[in-house]
Amino acid sequence: MRSEGTGKVGHGGLTKEYDSMGELHFPDLQIHGFRGIKDLDIGYLGRVTLITGKNNTGKSSILEALYLHTRNAIPPAIHHILSSREEYLEDLDNEPAIDRETHLPLSGLFHGFPALADKFGNIVISTTRGKRTTPLTMSMTWLSEYLDHQGRWIMDEAGASSGEPGSVPALMVQTEVGQRVHRLTNFLGSNALALSLRSWDQDTARTPRCVLTGPYRGRRTFDLAALWDRIALTSLEREIVKALQIIEPNISAVSMLGSSGSSGERKAMVRTKNSSSPIPLRSFGDGTNSLFAMILSLANARSGILLIDEFENGLHYSIQPEAWKMIFRLARRLNVQVFATTHSWDAVEAFQRVASDHPEAGALVKLTRRHEKVFASVFVEEELAVATRHKIEVR
Repeated sequence: MRSEGTGKVGHGGLTKEYDSMGELHFPDLQIHGFRGIKDLDIGYLGRVTLITGKNNTGKSSILEALYLHTRNAIPPAIHHILSSREEYLEDLDNEPAIDRETHLPLSGLFHGFPALADKFGNIVISTTRGKRTTPLTMSMTWLSEYLDHQGRWIMDEAGASSGEPGSVPALMVQTEVGQRVHRLTNFLGSNALALSLRSWDQDTARTPRCVLTGPYRGRRTFDLAALWDRIALTSLEREIVKALQIIEPNISAVSMLGSSGSSGERKAMVRTKNSSSPIPLRSFGDGTNSLFAMILSLANARSGILLIDEFENGLHYSIQPEAWKMIFRLARRLNVQVFATTHSWDAVEAFQRVASDHPEAGALVKLTRRHEKVFASVFVEEELAVATRHKIEVR
């Protein structure tokens, strides 16, 4: 049962599966004009979906597209995406190689890396059967800016175009909650930081939780403090301990020490069966810390979405099946839809072994690039088992 590029899933029984998984936020996904993806249609996604493929096929871009759609592309979400890839320029005046008149601060989000003066298409991210079928559309526009009689700057979209006096470039975002327009200068330097710290309660009140984690997402231990506080003193604390015991069975408890008001001084500590004093979690190595961040993020994504970039990072192949088992179990228990990426055959094989026990929940998406076009092949149930059994190349 596989689809490639068409958005339709092979044959047999999947219609019933779609119906039984109607609670998923993204049973399918369409992406147009986003980063290196010109057009992509993935016809089937599971409760837990593993995305694989060679470098530069768009694996991380799919996670970012899902993140932007779920967060209604609010400025803090855009800021998070751009900053994680170091796509911000703090001060254009100090960058002689950059033409301030033509540079587009959000160029990396649009297909083809357009300059400000270029004509380019919209970004459209959508699902046809999910909970939120209104597409996310992001486009460039020009605003006419002028001072009113009280000395306030007024921006008017009507009639503005490139090169006209008083015209400024802007990003237009259309979502299920309506339309917003943002000046591009808001995404530069200190303006971007201020924008990221603003409250966007009106836009996020109706959106599901969406947590993005991975090796390049800037997650230090104290960055996870807020996530820990949300599950502290609940039954999910025990789930975090169980996750850590996959790698270090002697761990018996975990906590986040430091005042809840001081993010920079907080750190995760664990207690072990053979130590009388708490030990910093960081002393246990990358794998333990990676799994801690992953399961803590999952515990915080209840009834929402978890996005894991490079699942295998720091995880030895021998413990990956147990990690997948925990992800499948908690995803079902907490009603979370999980998307992960990988380059690793071990991760694919471990995923298949666990997915075989949850045939209605798992899907493997292989991305293939042919020139500018990216195709998605979806493996589920028997086909995924056959592919891994015979070591068919699905990475």
